[in-house]
Amino acid sequence: MWLNGKEISLSGIRYQNCLREIRGRAGEVEDEEKGVKIEKKDWEKLHLHIASYNNFPTAAGLASSAAGFACLVFSLAKLMNVDEDASHLSAIARQGSGSACRSLFGGFVKWRMGSKEDGSDSFAVQLADEKHWNDLVIIIAVVSSRQKEMSSTSGMRKSVETSSLLQHRAKEVVPKRILQMEDAIKNRDFASFTQLSCADSNQYHAVCLDTSPPIFYMNDTSHMIISFVEKWNRSKGTPQVAYTFDAGPNAVLIARNRKLAVQLLQGLLYYFPPKSDTDMKSYVVGDNSILKEAGLDGANSVENLQPPFEIKDSIGSQDQKGEVNYFICTKPGRGPVVLPDQTQALLDPETGLPK
Repeated sequence: MWLNGKEISLSGIRYQNCLREIRGRAGEVEDEEKGVKIEKKDWEKLHLHIASYNNFPTAAGLASSAAGFACLVFSLAKLMNVDEDASHLSAIARQGSGSACRSLFGGFVKWRMGSKEDGSDSFAVQLADEKHWNDLVIIIAVVSSRQKEMSSTSGMRKSVETSSLLQHRAKEVVPKRILQMEDAIKNRDFASFTQLSCADSNQYHAVCLDTSPPIFYMNDTSHMIISFVEKWNRSKGTPQVAYTFDAGPNAVLIARNRKLAVQLLQGLLYYFPPKSDTDMKSYVVGDNSILKEAGLDGANSVENLQPPFEIKDSIGSQDQKGEVNYFICTKPGRGPVVLPDQTQALLDPETGLPK
């Protein structure tokens, strides 16, 4: 297997769990046009070449393992003609990375904890598809692309072993908060959505600090972004932007609509401008058409930005140049899909090696 062009081993237990479960459910495959016929028993003898590529940082707290294992399980299921729905596949992907179960769907997804000892009833269900709340715009501030010192899995294991706050959170907070979040999503209640997202993110990182030894995922830039969003929301009197941080320093910011996303990006670029001579289209990636809407597609456009009026005296000046590596603009999307265009394949069909 190759990850981002680098060959890696598939001997790890997480990979082997996924491969074992998919092979156990494999069906017969026949393609008369290509002269291919594979019986179910043949899959045990066949070998695979797998290539995976992330267009965002790996192991930096942006759910790269969730995306990778979801696509791995989805792709293998398609290849091996596995007759299972997305929820059943999500239970397999979960064995590679817990969050991967949610990534088998698009839109808004819930991970059901389940109660069986073997974990077979712990899987994901879709609450609403990506079109349900189409106004939302997501801006991700990639504060660091470096691989974090402690993985999400190892960190959570340490927290389970040592954090009393985690026990309280799991028993008293999370069950109620999940129901509240489901209602907020169903009703497109952005005020409740923001309050719950921010509070849950902050409590998660409080659990990290309550772990022994403490885990530090966020950094000073992460805290400055939180301060910026909190002060902006308070100045407006109603939430405009939600934030959440996974196991890393990178901020996922959710604006309630496109107009506010433009204002958010302008504010972020004022306080966290790129280094000199940086191409703006490499500093804001993804849907970078937002640059034109924000008036940031011309020369010296960032230097001409004004601070958000409501909070200009409470954040500071443009002295954080280069503190954010780059921004990604996107929105709630779909789950994994098969790409019909063969030219987009990562492996050469003749050699079976990465292109």
